[in-house]
Amino acid sequence: MEEKKKKTKAVNKTKKSGLEAPKKLKILVTIVNREKADFYMSVLESYDVNLQTMLFAEGTAPTEVMRVLGLNDKGKSVLFSIVDANKVKEILAQYEDKYFKTKNGQGIAFTIPIKSVIGVMVYQFLANIKTEEER
Repeated sequence: MEEKKKKTKAVNKTKKSGLEAPKKLKILVTIVNREKADFYMSVLESYDVNLQTMLFAEGTAPTEVMRVLGLNDKGKSVLFSIVDANKVKEILAQYEDKYFKTKNGQGIAFTIPIKSVIGVMVYQFLANIKTEEER
């Protein structure tokens, strides 16, 4: 009985202090044609993504095979973005919509869960949590 009271008191203190449970974060990896990378980065910006990194990549097929098949290998861009886990489905739905409506809008996207982050300020930046001073 005493144990239940202690837990209740701890929960109430958290609610009174205004602390919230941390947002779960994921790394969203998006691979698209190089010329479309800016387009997809702007889609991500509309979801309050604070951190995005773009790397240039190449396809895996040798140039000889690409030439025989009549395909152009203009290169790929790999976007790494830190997103709120609750927004992932919405972002992927937006991507799917853009893939079908955009000429040559093909790509692939997947997520990797983030299990821990060291440092409160780093976490607040990645989760796009504004402090009282920033508001």
